[in-house]
Amino acid sequence: MKTKPENDTELHDKINRETGRIQWSDLERHFAQGNVIYVSEELDLIDVAVRVSHDDKENIARWMNEGKVAKVSDLQAQTWAAGEIALWAAVVHPFILVQPEKKQLH
Repeated sequence: MKTKPENDTELHDKINRETGRIQWSDLERHFAQGNVIYVSEELDLIDVAVRVSHDDKENIARWMNEGKVAKVSDLQAQTWAAGEIALWAAVVHPFILVQPEKKQLH
């Protein structure tokens, strides 16, 4: 029996260990190939990555319809390139899921 995404702690831990900060400039080649996916700050990047890995069509479609998950747009790419933005990134081959760092309140 397949493990449900919400119960797959082994995969969650693996993705969590492999998630890190990356500069947009290091992702431009992957963006050109159409493999970079935006994840809204409202969602947990690791949870989304686990669900993509499990091909959880229902949740992914809902998030896409809500604009919370989408291929990175040209405008986002241009904005991130101009601002030298660091992003959190998680790899679920062939995709790289990225999420802007949450803004800290001072």
